[in-house]
Amino acid sequence: MVTPAHDRLLEAWIPGYASLARLSVSLLAASPLARPPGAEVLVAGCGSGAELVDARRLRPDWRLTAVDPSADMLTLARGKLAGAAPDAEASAKAPLIQWLEGTVEELAVDPCFDGALAVLVLQGLPDDGGKLRFLTSLARWLRPGAQVVLVDQMQPERTGMERQLITARRLFQGRAEVSQQDGEEDQPLGPLHPISLTRLAGLLEATGFSDPVPVFRALDYEGFVLKRLA
Repeated sequence: MVTPAHDRLLEAWIPGYASLARLSVSLLAASPLARPPGAEVLVAGCGSGAELVDARRLRPDWRLTAVDPSADMLTLARGKLAGAAPDAEASAKAPLIQWLEGTVEELAVDPCFDGALAVLVLQGLPDDGGKLRFLTSLARWLRPGAQVVLVDQMQPERTGMERQLITARRLFQGRAEVSQQDGEEDQPLGPLHPISLTRLAGLLEATGFSDPVPVFRALDYEGFVLKRLA
């Protein structure tokens, strides 16, 4: 059962998590298509609702569609949104959030979104076609030129510091130094499947996105802005 303690665990587990939602929303809010009032924004894998809360604070005019395969997560996110309303009048005027239990691949909508947030989503999908299907579906629902803020744990490139970055993350998390079996132990987000930046760029090219523009890094967690090409 997902509980509010889940957020505290993620904050202790992921470097920079406390400001990650606000940063992601701010980046998307400054994008050309999501900047006008009433923009349609998809929150893929909304989880416990951190990005939704900051979207409501920074852009209460956005029309949000929140998608997650976990009913427990959606329940937690709904409760968080209800408790985070800045005031009753503003909350009443804000467009309703459309809540969808499922995955982005299961959506049945026209290409209508002016932007999307995909924070800590791609890392949970195996690279056996799962990542490709997610990105293909995400691109399908976006208007040409729409941007996506993507944040995930990445596989460090071979620079001579990759083991140091992984070890530093484990020490940040209060765990033992990195072993050869790193990544196989239980994690708060379930099994993770990080990929390299080179592999990510290849997937994005195959699914109709621009090259990733780096906007965030905390050890081996990295954030990028992508653009849906015409």
